[in-house]
Amino acid sequence: MNHDNFKLKYSSGNILSENIHEIGIIALGSHLENHGSALPIDTDSKIAANVAVNVATKTGAMFLGIFYAATEYDYVKHGIHLKKDDLIYKQIIPQLINIRKQLGIKKVIIVNGHGGNNQIIDDIPTISGKTALEIVFNNSIIEHEGPHACTGELSMGKVLGITDEDSITEHGDFNKNPEVGMVGLKLARETEPIIDEEAKTIEKEGFEVNEEFGRKLLINAEKSIIEDIKKLL
Repeated sequence: MNHDNFKLKYSSGNILSENIHEIGIIALGSHLENHGSALPIDTDSKIAANVAVNVATKTGAMFLGIFYAATEYDYVKHGIHLKKDDLIYKQIIPQLINIRKQLGIKKVIIVNGHGGNNQIIDDIPTISGKTALEIVFNNSIIEHEGPHACTGELSMGKVLGITDEDSITEHGDFNKNPEVGMVGLKLARETEPIIDEEAKTIEKEGFEVNEEFGRKLLINAEKSIIEDIKKLL
């Protein structure tokens, strides 16, 4: 960065601290993944990006956009994803290095909106070392949203305007939408007991669209990221 001819006004605007400009927030979702009939294939990316930009707006941290890829466990077949190492070495690391060079960012919070991306958690120290960035992986969206394409995502989607409530009945047709609650994903259910238990619950109890619940999930995710920012400051 060349600041020879001017001085940036780091204290301007609604910010927590002048040092906030050292912190960037970037979303990590999934753009190509089935979410039944009532949610779009890029649901995870839309949710993560909305949360990230809202936190950036409230704190003054730099919004860095989104990674344009995701990974998934081999036994979950409901979308198009990269292998874990390809996500890390061909997408995340190059993008973060470019961000650091262009913007002078020193710390980055990755806002994750897709469960399959949890595979990279153990690789965060490696990513940090190769990018020369302090990195926090915030998983607050995933930790509380529940089964895939069910109440949590449908409700957050309602708040964000991406849920098509006219398609809710069709959404619950597990023959047409086997990914909803992963009810029809046989390999996933056979491989992962937690997925099987969640699928059984959805088969028995179904799901709902609850705007109040969706708003609570989004607000709590934002609060979690803001706490991460305060710790980094």
